[in-house]
Amino acid sequence: MITNFFVLSPRGDTVIAKTYRSKSGVGAHERSHTEAFFRKVKFWDGVAPGTPGMDTTLGLGSLKISSADTGEGESKESAKRFGDAPPVFVMPDGYSYMHVKRNGLIFGCATENNVSPVVVIELLSKIAKVFKDYCGTLSEESIRKNFILLYELLDELLDYGYPQVTQTENLKAFVYNEPIVVAPVADTGKMINPKTASASAVHKPVIGSVDSDGKKTSLSSNQKNEIFVDILERLSVLFSNNGYVLNSTIDGCIQMKSYLAGNPQLRLALNEDLAIGRNTTTSYGSGVTVDDINFNDCVNLSEWEHGRTLSFFPPDGEFIVLNYRMTGEFKTPFRIFPSIEEVEPNKLEISVHVRAEIPDNHFGANVSIEVPLPQSTTVATCNVVNTPGATGVNAEYVSSEKKLLWTLKKFPGCTEQTMRAKVTLSGPCTSQIRREIGPINMNFEIPMYNVSSLQVRYLRIAENMPGYTPYRWVRYVTQSSSYVCRL
Repeated sequence: MITNFFVLSPRGDTVIAKTYRSKSGVGAHERSHTEAFFRKVKFWDGVAPGTPGMDTTLGLGSLKISSADTGEGESKESAKRFGDAPPVFVMPDGYSYMHVKRNGLIFGCATENNVSPVVVIELLSKIAKVFKDYCGTLSEESIRKNFILLYELLDELLDYGYPQVTQTENLKAFVYNEPIVVAPVADTGKMINPKTASASAVHKPVIGSVDSDGKKTSLSSNQKNEIFVDILERLSVLFSNNGYVLNSTIDGCIQMKSYLAGNPQLRLALNEDLAIGRNTTTSYGSGVTVDDINFNDCVNLSEWEHGRTLSFFPPDGEFIVLNYRMTGEFKTPFRIFPSIEEVEPNKLEISVHVRAEIPDNHFGANVSIEVPLPQSTTVATCNVVNTPGATGVNAEYVSSEKKLLWTLKKFPGCTEQTMRAKVTLSGPCTSQIRREIGPINMNFEIPMYNVSSLQVRYLRIAENMPGYTPYRWVRYVTQSSSYVCRL
């Protein structure tokens, strides 16, 4: 299946590498190969320096992009711009490279065989999840301090490049090394209410561990019985230039991590008025309707149809109880209203008005709004009409990327924000240059809020166990996946 596996740091250093097979005595994991791979991923827009034969195509032989194919108005720089590297591509050494990114780390592998890319991508994601379950937190430091444990895990996960055991709980019987606990990466800001922030226990490994001083810390001693439940929703929304929603989708999941002693059976109840399928009608009136839903293999659905209740024995580590998808009309948390005015032949005025339609007791955290500008832009100045309640507001022109970047640390609900920019071009604004403006891209996170109104009614232990009082942590998070407005 795969020839080799490696983990690269954000700087391109090889943190872990393991070869399963090689041809002609040459392994694709060698430093020169991983360096060439990292340059290809890092500098996908252009030719990676020092790598003969490498081009900017998607692994399609010697196909090149000429200026004639892209039109006379575009430069060579814009003609070869592709953005981020795809997860699968071919390198000049003859190997197909596949990778995923997790917490800034690159989990990658190479293969010389014709394998299914989807299977390999899922395998890499599973390896990253197992590493996180056993180390507690996924970072370069935790991997470097636990490399003996992780190599032991790799020996059980893969045999001659083929996956063997990939479930966290099944690997416990074969793993004997203990993880060294590393402090998790600090939060990016004090934006989340301390009452709703994750407890430190969510970063604990699934097996007994030792701290940085070598002292053993057992999961069974001095630890609360805790279970963490996250309702995560990622929004994909497309707006027209007048603020109307053209397309909208919610991809959500209920994710759990259990630290309950004895592994008791749990009961999880959702909205009673939850309906599946657009043509489904319920006797509860207007309830929550999802297009489709799928469950983890461990879930018992005997009470699902009449009570919307799930029962299951939680497996070790982090796992997804169910995934769901919702399309159609729903109330978007933010609405974007852009406008462009040509004040002179080579000068433009761009205005972006954003309205938060979430309740005033919620807020958008770490909001960023990007407005791409034409390549002929010479100067751009921007100012923000700030409203009370917003914090960390900043707007600037990034000349290297030819875009306006507007950031807000906190965007309160039921408020409005406006950014105005004056753009000077090197020449007249033609229709071709006008098309280079936009689309506007918005990124945000809303803690303790979900758009679909899917709620956890209760989370209980199925059996009555006297004196057993677990702590239940439930968190709702809404994030932007693709939040775009046309111009």
